[in-house]
Amino acid sequence: MNLIWRPTQPASGSDRFLEINLTTETIEFDVIPGDIPNRGLLQADLTMTGLRYLQQVTDSNLNAGLHVEPGLWLNIPATTDPALPATIARLATIPHGTSIVAQGIANPPTAGPPAIPAASITPFSIGNPGALLQFPEQTLADQTNFRTSGQGLTGVTQEMVSNPNSVLTNALTGLTIASTVILQVSTDDATPILGGGVANTAFLQGGSDGPNAVVARASSTFWLQTTQGSAQPDLLQYSQTVLLNFNGVSWPHVSVATLRPTPTP
Repeated sequence: MNLIWRPTQPASGSDRFLEINLTTETIEFDVIPGDIPNRGLLQADLTMTGLRYLQQVTDSNLNAGLHVEPGLWLNIPATTDPALPATIARLATIPHGTSIVAQGIANPPTAGPPAIPAASITPFSIGNPGALLQFPEQTLADQTNFRTSGQGLTGVTQEMVSNPNSVLTNALTGLTIASTVILQVSTDDATPILGGGVANTAFLQGGSDGPNAVVARASSTFWLQTTQGSAQPDLLQYSQTVLLNFNGVSWPHVSVATLRPTPTP
């Protein structure tokens, strides 16, 4: 599922439109052949390993393409300068005009299913997450011209809009999860780890009168799960929140998915 507040021309009667998509998704992974050397000045060189990936997302109600994202996952050993444990990093390029480096931690496997917290698309004043701003588009019973409608809303419930991560917890119904590995990465240069950042095109970043829609932050959690009886992980779930800033407001863009491996042809 994908939920995104996107800007509209104020002359239309609103500065925002809530797009809601039920999605079909594939992510292709390839191992980067060989080691990736990283040269050091303040400490000895380190050697990384990694994966290439290509993510493609389609609106399953409308059979329309939504998203293409090539990128890398890197496995980074512990460092002494800065003093950090082993980390992971996700490098992504998005055709809308944004590139991210999101760094974080891969936690050791734990027994049982993941504890997936709630997610929210409620906007807030920039820099003040406690100053929440409710809009009628968040309530499906409220009539509005500024939200996906008709066939595009087929299968969408209020629970899914109020808490997009409910799509993930509902997908686990009836499954027995033996173990879970949690990967958490963010573009924040502090949380959960040093490193990371976002770069936007000039159009997104805007000029002196503000942005068209600048990506301010991206964070994601991936739950790599092994179902009972499987010899290796066979279920991948993720929840990603991207903050789009425009018109003085941070608008959460939440994407979630549950994926299973398919054989390589």
